[in-house]
Amino acid sequence: MRIRTTWIVMMLSICGFAGTLTIIAPQAGSCAEGEDSIAQSPDYFPDAIGNRWHYRGQISEGPLQTIENKFFSNVSSVTGTKNLKGGTTVMVFHDTNPGNHGPSDSLYRRDAAGIVYYGSEPGTTLERQLVPYQIVRFPMKVKSSFKQFDRTDIDFGNDLDGDGMNERADVRGQATIVGHEAVMVPAGSYPEAVKVEARMTLRIHLSSVKRAVVGTDVMTAWFVKGIGLVKYLERQELGALKEDRGLVTEIIEELEEFEVTPNSASLSRRETPAKGVLTNYTRGHELQ
Repeated sequence: MRIRTTWIVMMLSICGFAGTLTIIAPQAGSCAEGEDSIAQSPDYFPDAIGNRWHYRGQISEGPLQTIENKFFSNVSSVTGTKNLKGGTTVMVFHDTNPGNHGPSDSLYRRDAAGIVYYGSEPGTTLERQLVPYQIVRFPMKVKSSFKQFDRTDIDFGNDLDGDGMNERADVRGQATIVGHEAVMVPAGSYPEAVKVEARMTLRIHLSSVKRAVVGTDVMTAWFVKGIGLVKYLERQELGALKEDRGLVTEIIEELEEFEVTPNSASLSRRETPAKGVLTNYTRGHELQ
C-alpha cells in the first residue's frame, strides 16, 4: 500500500483509489456514469506486515538556473501496527530514505471503504494540519478525480522571507486515476499498472511584504496489482522569493526488488468499513 509521502512529505488520494496526498469537507468525487471500476482495487496496495520494497532513486534540485543531480536508495517495509488516540489502529510503513529525506514512518488505515493517511513520524507543521485524510476510495474508477484538500490561512511551518515569522499558506490538492498503463522498472515490466496523478498547489503569503509565492507539486505514481507502488515521479516548483529564479525539485523512485504477501494477511483487510463514512471525510476526522 506504500504511497509516496513527499508532498511536504506526504501525499496521494483518489476518487476510487490510492500514495502520497483531504480536507475541509471534501466534495464527493466527480465520478461520471460509465467509468470503469478497477476490480479488486485493494490488491494494488498490499500492506501485510513483513512486506518489503527496495527502490532506487534520483533527485534533481536547485535554482532553475543550476540543477544538481543526486542518486539514492530507499527500502520501504511494513513493520507493524500502532494504536492512535481514539482507538484507531493503523499500519506502520517504515522508509529508510524516501525522496532522499532520511528515515521516516508513515501511518495508514485500510478497510473496505478505502485508505486513510494519518501522517508521518517525524512529520511537518503543515502536514499535521492536514491529516488524517482519505487517499483512496474503493473501488478505484478510471478517470475519476476528487479534491484532496482546500485549506486557507494555515501555518506553513517555515520562515521563507527571513523576518522571524512563519508564513501562512493556502493549500489545495486534487488527485486523478488516469487509467492503466505499461511501465518498466528494474524489477520488471508491467503492462497493466494503474497510473495515478496528484496535484497540489500552495499559495504562500510572505509576512514581510504583501506578496504571495506559488508552489506546485505534481506527482505521478504507478501501482501494480499484488505488488504495490512500482514507480513514482514528482516535480516540485517554488516561485521566486526575491532576486532568484525560483526552485525546482524532481524526484523519481523505481522498484528494484520486493517481497510481498497477499493482503489477506493484513489486519486492516479483516476490519469492516466504518459505516462508509470515509467517503465524506471532514476536517479532524470528525466523521459524520
